[in-house]
Amino acid sequence: MTNLMEEQDSSDFVVLTDVIPAIVLEMRYFSSFNFTGQRVKDYLEPIALLTKEAAFKLKNASNVFRKKDLILKIYDAYRPQTSVDSFIQWTKTGSDIMKPYFYPKLTRDEIFSLGYLFKKSSHSRGSAVDITLIDIKTGRSLDMGGPYDYFDEISHPSYKNITKVQFDNRMLLGETMMNNGFIPTKTEWWHFSLKDEPFPDKYFSFPVTGASLKNKTYKGT
Repeated sequence: MTNLMEEQDSSDFVVLTDVIPAIVLEMRYFSSFNFTGQRVKDYLEPIALLTKEAAFKLKNASNVFRKKDLILKIYDAYRPQTSVDSFIQWTKTGSDIMKPYFYPKLTRDEIFSLGYLFKKSSHSRGSAVDITLIDIKTGRSLDMGGPYDYFDEISHPSYKNITKVQFDNRMLLGETMMNNGFIPTKTEWWHFSLKDEPFPDKYFSFPVTGASLKNKTYKGT
């Protein structure tokens, strides 16, 4: 277990758009359009932060997608441990106002017990992303057979009761990410973690804001 000073050390993190300018951000936890129904604790800006290692690996994947006239849309990246703690508190005292849109078949507790959320999230280690793809020609997101953060079996990457186009889109996303150093999860088609993440045992807690970064002059290459 790391101490608080280590968990607050943001020196290895970057703003993702400094590394990959040509991406779309839809930072759901900065908005109220998420399963909690309100902006999540310590999401202070609608930006995506990642470790440098994860950001440059994601840039490699982005370059592959660009050759197919696709660009990345980012739903979430680094997630403070304090935000995860707020999810835990939400299961105890939160509102079910967004239940029809994100977890219609589950209780709040089951979202954790069935592996859609964890009390220690890979996002808090700084090298995980939630993503989808946008077709540059149409400006529309590819049809993945289910929406982001929909906590149900239909969101499992291997789920077969969807159309061939939807399944192929999931496979394109997953295979390209795996070929560029990321690992998928069994429950969410949108979630990928860096295989060789630099901080496998650390969970960071600084807020999602550019002001949190120690290396503020970093602009990527």
